[in-house]
Amino acid sequence: MNCILELGRLRNRYFAMRHGHSLANQRGIIVSHPENGLGAYGLSDLGRRQVAASLAAERSLDASTLIVSSDFERALETARLVHRTLGCTTPIAVDERLRERNFGELELGSDDGYASVWERDAADPDSNWRGVESPNRVMRRVTSLVADYEASHRDATLLLVSHGDALQILQTAFNKLDASRHRSLEHLQTAEIRRLQLAD
Repeated sequence: MNCILELGRLRNRYFAMRHGHSLANQRGIIVSHPENGLGAYGLSDLGRRQVAASLAAERSLDASTLIVSSDFERALETARLVHRTLGCTTPIAVDERLRERNFGELELGSDDGYASVWERDAADPDSNWRGVESPNRVMRRVTSLVADYEASHRDATLLLVSHGDALQILQTAFNKLDASRHRSLEHLQTAEIRRLQLAD
C-alpha cells in the first residue's frame, strides 16, 4: 500500500501544499468527482489571498522548484499562482494521482459527511463505505507518484499541490504509519505548505 516503504533514503526534497480555500469550501460541499472538479470550483478570493500569504512566508522554495499538481481546478489554480510568484523555470507537471480522494455517494453533499468517512477509516483502511475511495487505495496512488520521482530525479525540490485527504494520507505514508491513522496527524490547512520528511 505504501510505496515509500520500499525506498531507502530519499534523493529529493518534498513539500506538500493543500490548495487554497475554494468555491466548494465556501459552499460547504464535497467536490471529489472529476466531472465536477476538473473545470469548476476553483479558488475563492480568500483562497487566492491565502496562497499569496503562504508564499510570502515560505523560504524553502524558489524558481528551481518542480511543481506537481492535481488536475482539479482548485489545485491547478493554486499551482499556477505558485508558479508565477516563484518564477519557476519548469512547467507545472499535472498528475491525476494527486486528485482529491473520491468521496463516492457523498459527492455534492454537505462537507459534514467527512466525519463519518474518517470514523470508518480509523476502523478499516480498506473501507469503501458508500463508494468512498479507501485510505489504502489513496495511499497507493499518492506514494507511487513519489516512487516514480525518486526513480527519475535527483536533488530536486518538489512541491506537490493536492487536496486535504490525499495529502493527509501522503504525510501518513512519509511517517510510515498505517493509512487508518491519517487523522492522527496535524491536518493541513488550505494553502498551507509543509515539508514532508521520511521517518526513521
